[in-house]
Amino acid sequence: MTLKERYSGIVSWFLENVPVAQSELVFSDPYQLIVSVVLSAQCTDKRVNMVTPELFRRYPTPAALGAAPVEDILELIRSVSYPNSKARHLQALGRKLCEVFGGEVPGQVEQLMTLPGVGRKTANVVASIIFDEPVIAVDTHVYRISHRLGLSRGKTPYDVERDLEKHIAPEHRATAHHWLILHGRYVCTARSPKCGECGLTPWCAYFAKNAKG
Repeated sequence: MTLKERYSGIVSWFLENVPVAQSELVFSDPYQLIVSVVLSAQCTDKRVNMVTPELFRRYPTPAALGAAPVEDILELIRSVSYPNSKARHLQALGRKLCEVFGGEVPGQVEQLMTLPGVGRKTANVVASIIFDEPVIAVDTHVYRISHRLGLSRGKTPYDVERDLEKHIAPEHRATAHHWLILHGRYVCTARSPKCGECGLTPWCAYFAKNAKG
């Protein structure tokens, strides 16, 4: 099977079987999304969704977040992973959004990456979801699934991102990010992939090598 055939089969399967795929984070505007994605680093969306309602009630704008004491932010997000550093990042994020971007979340990946706590993955998530940029965010799920399926051999998330964007049409990239994340969370799990429940086995490199027997 060629790489082109593998991509074609997998994308076609997702288009037919999972035509709608969206973030599981709960948000209502770009500010809430970027804060939620910063909090979601090495943390589940479910946990983030538990802490953000009160966080956004207390700090509904970048200005309010930037003016909040770090200790108060920390108290609200204590149950997420790495709360101390994330509290500092969120305060600084709120301030920079106001000081540099007029209180608005910028739409370009390069601008987003200048914000505290925002790496390439977070920037790509926000750019694709809010601004329809044809980019693919690579988190741990996307990285793992891309290797298992045989879509990429990239050694870094950026390598995987470039491979995926090379072979997935721009109009499908934003959805493809969610396809791969959700597939990794619920079917192709890290420790025990559920190959018996997976519709991608005809194109999956892992299945061809390990699971047939």
